[in-house]
Amino acid sequence: MMNIFFAKLSWLITQFAAVPSACTAHQFFFFPTWWEYLPDKRFTTDAVGQCLINFRFPGDILPVGLAVLDILLRLAGFVAVVSIIVAGFQHLFTGGNPEKAASARRRLWNSLIGLGIVITATAAVTFIGNQIGQT
Repeated sequence: MMNIFFAKLSWLITQFAAVPSACTAHQFFFFPTWWEYLPDKRFTTDAVGQCLINFRFPGDILPVGLAVLDILLRLAGFVAVVSIIVAGFQHLFTGGNPEKAASARRRLWNSLIGLGIVITATAAVTFIGNQIGQT
């Protein structure tokens, strides 16, 4: 019973995994695709020439999860950069108020720490994902 469930779920995911004919596009803006770390990039072509990704459930959950985590970490990095910019503007418009200046410096410092953590985590996830994708 469970094998039939997993087979149907795998088929369903494969049906929605249709991507444009440019299957080799690896990024949108600065975000990687969800299939970035799948082993040997399992692409096939259907009758109309669209690329399909052969997603194998449950074995491909880890690479797809790492790709989603990579996307979320890059989004967090973007938010940290925006926070740094906002902190800079806050510091510019303090009007000589030391409390506002201290708050802006605290926000800038926290944003820089967050950006450092995000960059380190993204590098680690990318390394692990690339190692899994080579097998």
